[in-house]
Amino acid sequence: MRFENRAVPIVLAAVLIDTIGFGIVMPVFPALITRLGHVGIDDATRIAGYMLVAFAVAQFFAGPVLGNLSDRLGRRPVLIASMLAFGADYALMAWAPTLAWLFLGRAIAGVAGAVYGPASSVIADVTPPEKRSAAFGYVSAAFGIGFIIGPALGGVIAGLGERAPFIAAAVLALGNAAVMLIAMPESLAQEHRRPFRWRDAHIVGTFKPLLESRTALPLFAVCVAWQIAHMVYPATWAFWATIRFQWGPAAIGLSLAYVGLVMALVQALVVGPVISRIGDRRALMVGLACGAGGFLAFAFVTAGWQAYAIMILAALSGFVGPSANGLLSRLAGPERQGALQGGLGSLNSVAAILSPFAMTQTLAAGVEHGFPGAAFLLAASFALLALVIVVWRVFDRAPVASAA
Repeated sequence: MRFENRAVPIVLAAVLIDTIGFGIVMPVFPALITRLGHVGIDDATRIAGYMLVAFAVAQFFAGPVLGNLSDRLGRRPVLIASMLAFGADYALMAWAPTLAWLFLGRAIAGVAGAVYGPASSVIADVTPPEKRSAAFGYVSAAFGIGFIIGPALGGVIAGLGERAPFIAAAVLALGNAAVMLIAMPESLAQEHRRPFRWRDAHIVGTFKPLLESRTALPLFAVCVAWQIAHMVYPATWAFWATIRFQWGPAAIGLSLAYVGLVMALVQALVVGPVISRIGDRRALMVGLACGAGGFLAFAFVTAGWQAYAIMILAALSGFVGPSANGLLSRLAGPERQGALQGGLGSLNSVAAILSPFAMTQTLAAGVEHGFPGAAFLLAASFALLALVIVVWRVFDRAPVASAA
């Protein structure tokens, strides 16, 4: 794999390390919430959903701010500051004595988690428009590889105690910041920077220049619907697997590592060539169809080995993010890529505010009525809605919006 700008591999490594840090702590959340909250696994599922909502609300407001700041100051300082905040946050959660402190930690992580906007902006800065979808696929591949290493490592480290994965995540995040400080070049040229204005640093101000395109608004709707569906995994997987298969932290970590492996293979080896051959719109349709099929299969799965087989189909939903992002990035000029990517993060946060609550409550209600797959059935309905929108309203070509 060859990159024309050395900022790209550093950013991909940053995404990888950050995802490892996030994945490390996932296997211990059910046990930690159960113990700190003195609740059963069903109530812990609901509490975890509320924590994800706190994360998403913070990210909703932070995404456009960090994106617009990166258009003014450059990508490098924003990325470094976010990594430092992540390290401090994981250290806080390693110490947290109550659920309230865990909630605070999730809110701080939401602000720092808006880093994916500036990270994707680096890719847009240095990649020609016609190659961006494949390049965004590398970001998703780094995310997937992080999920190979993170949850598996978390399942092992959990043997040292419930807090140990948080300490490991803090060390990784701070090390990430140090590497970026030393080695990462700035990707945003001075002539493409623009003033920071608070009136633009929100989701409406961010997307206003793009709405001249007939393609933009349907694509935004697709992104929201898909994120609502896809959030079923982080919101419910650990709890659903505990309930459905009686898996412990090690088994949950192994399953997430396997998901990361197949995701990474799809993103690194399949997404770029397929998008180049069939185009962004058709790849987006394929990804949504495979995602919906995976959700439906998980809703009715009866054995753990079947879940592993379904994960291969579900991994083909990896076309969705790169193809949608590629279509949208071509609608924005170079001086607004940070705002666009930050706004997309904020838009995804709208889904992340709505989805964890809906998915966790649906899971809990389904368990009470003897149907643990209810949350995946709900996810499938949103994925199919997104597919319908693409079929009827999304086009391959649209006029580029002005940079006003």
